[in-house]
Amino acid sequence: MLINIKNKKANSHLEFLYKGNLLNFKRSQVTVFIILAIVIVAGIGIFFAVRSGLFSTNIPQELEPVYSYYQACVEEETLNGIYILEQQAGYIDVPEFSPGSEYMPFSNQLGFLGIGVPYWYYVSGNGISNEQVPSKSKMQEQLNDYLEEGVDLCDFSQFEEQGFEVSIGESEVKSSIKDNSVSVSVNQNLNINYGDISWRGTKHSVSVDSMLGKFYDLAKKIYQNNEDEMFLERYDLINSLEANIPFIKVKGDYYNLGEPTNKYFVQDIGKEVDVNVNFMYSAEWPMKMEVWPSEDGILMAEPIGLQEGMGLLGFCYTPYHFVYDFSFPVLVQLYSGNEMFQFPVVVVIDKNNPREALDVQGLPDVVPELCEKKNTQLSVYTYNTNLEPVGARIQFKCFDTSCDIGKTESERGEAVLIADFPQCVNGYILASAEGYETKKHLISTINSGSATVVLDRKYNLDLEVKKAGGSLGEDYAVVTFNKEGKVKTLAYPDMKEIELTSGQYEIKTYVYSDSEINLKGSLSHKCVNVPKSGVLGVFGMTEEKCFDLEIPDQIISFAVSGGGTQDYYISESELENSNKLIIDTQSFGKPTKVEDLQINYNNVETQNLEVLFV
Repeated sequence: MLINIKNKKANSHLEFLYKGNLLNFKRSQVTVFIILAIVIVAGIGIFFAVRSGLFSTNIPQELEPVYSYYQACVEEETLNGIYILEQQAGYIDVPEFSPGSEYMPFSNQLGFLGIGVPYWYYVSGNGISNEQVPSKSKMQEQLNDYLEEGVDLCDFSQFEEQGFEVSIGESEVKSSIKDNSVSVSVNQNLNINYGDISWRGTKHSVSVDSMLGKFYDLAKKIYQNNEDEMFLERYDLINSLEANIPFIKVKGDYYNLGEPTNKYFVQDIGKEVDVNVNFMYSAEWPMKMEVWPSEDGILMAEPIGLQEGMGLLGFCYTPYHFVYDFSFPVLVQLYSGNEMFQFPVVVVIDKNNPREALDVQGLPDVVPELCEKKNTQLSVYTYNTNLEPVGARIQFKCFDTSCDIGKTESERGEAVLIADFPQCVNGYILASAEGYETKKHLISTINSGSATVVLDRKYNLDLEVKKAGGSLGEDYAVVTFNKEGKVKTLAYPDMKEIELTSGQYEIKTYVYSDSEINLKGSLSHKCVNVPKSGVLGVFGMTEEKCFDLEIPDQIISFAVSGGGTQDYYISESELENSNKLIIDTQSFGKPTKVEDLQINYNNVETQNLEVLFV
C-alpha cells in the first residue's frame, strides 16, 4: 500500500510537470510567431522602401549616371555656398547696406576685391557701435536657402537628349556645418525613367570636405579675444600700418618668429592654432583721423610718412604732441590649402586710447525692397575670354543694394540665364564663377533685353621679390597690385603666391630693412575741445579733455630701403604660359635719419620695377 501511494504521488508530479512544459512550449511558439511576423512586416517595408527609392543605394545600373550627376550637382552647389560664406564673413545674403558719413566714413561692409564683406564690428555713420557676427545656425539657414534654389536648377538636359526622363520636385535642405566637413540632406522627389526601367528617390545626402566650421570657430575666438583685449587697437602706431599689420600672428605653429623681438607681433588667444591667420590693411581702404589742436602752426603741413605704404610711420615724428582719434579697417583671413574664411573689423583709437568694449547692436537680415520687385526680363550670357560658355552666379546691383538673381546654365551650347531683374538706371550685373574674377557689367534695366559678360580666368603664380637683382635676404617687402581700383596686397616672403587675371596693373613695392632711427620723446600737458562720443558729436557738441602726454624716445626698427612702381599690362598668354612672377626692385640704401625716409618714399614713386614672367 505504501508503494502504491508513492507511485500515485509521483505520477501526479510528472503530470504537473508535463502540463507546465506544454504550456511553456505553447508560449514559446506564440513568441516565435510574433517575431516572424515582425520580421516579415519589416521585410515588406524595406522592400517597398527600396523599390520606391527611399534608400538611394538600390539604383538600377542604367540610371546610375543620372543620379551620380544629381549628387555631383548638390555637391557643387554646396561648395559654391561654402565659398560665398567664407568670402563674405559667414554671409550668403549680406545685411542691408548701411552707408557711412563724413563724421565716420565706414559703411557696414568692407569693399575687398569687388565684393562687400560685412564687418563683424564697425561704427555707423552716426557714431553707434554695431556688431554683425552671424551665428553658425544662421549660416546653415542661409546655406539651406541657397541650396534649395540651386538644387532645383540642376540641368538634366544632357541626359534627356539621350532618352532619359527626369523630373524633380521642390527641395527641402538641411545642412550641418562641422569642423572639417559640411553634410547636406535633401528631401526632394526625383524620378528617373529610361524605357521600361524607372526609379524614384526622396531622400538624398552628400558630405563635402571643408574647414568652414573650424575657420568660423577660430574666427569667433580671434574676434572675441580682440573685444576682450583690444590687441589690434594697442599695436604701436609709430610703425607703418600697411607694413606692420600683415606681421601680426596668432599664437600657433604656422610660422617661425626668426627673432625673439618679433614676439611683439604674436597674440595669444588662449588656443594654439594650426591654420594660417593673416591680418591685412590697405591704404586704399577708408580711414578716419582727427587731431586736436589743429591751429597756430602746431601740425606740420608736410608730415613725413603720410605717403602710401608708410601709413603713420612719419606722422609719429610729431603726433604725440596731439590728441587724436583714429579708425581704420583690418581684414582677418584664416586659410589652409585652397580654402579661406575672412571677416573685417574696424579698429578704433579714441582720444589716444584703444576703444572700450561697448555694448553693440546686431542688425536683422532683411530682403531689400528693390529685390522684391523684379519686373524686367533679361537674358544674360556668360563666357570666358575664349568665348566658351561659363556657368556663373548672377547678382544685380543698383546703387548700394545687391540682389541675387540666379545662375547661368548650359542650354544649346550657351551659358544663359533668363530671369526678371529690378528696374534701375545704370545698375550693374555682377557675374561670379569659381576660377574667374567677378565681372561688373553696366546696364539699365528699364526695358527688356540681353547682356553678355566675359569673365577673366584667374591664374595662380609663384611670386619672387628681388632687390637690385639679388635676394632680399633678411629684408621683407609689401607688394600691391592695383587693377581698376581693385587692390591686392601681399607681405613677402610670408606670402609667396599671387592670383592674377589679365589687365592693366599698377604694381608698387616697398622693401623694408632693419633700422635704428631715433625719434626723440617729449612731455607735455594738453587740454583741448573734442567732439562728444556718439550722436551728440555729430551735432557739434564738444567737451574738454586734458592729457599728460609723456612719450619716451622711440626707435624706428623698420624703414624703406628699396622698391619702385611700374604700370604693366599683364596678358592672358603671359599668365597661361608662366608659373612664376619675379619683381625686381631698386635699392635705395638704408636710411640713417628721418630725412632719409622722405627721400626713399619719393623714390618708390619715381623708380621703376622690372616685371618678369617665367
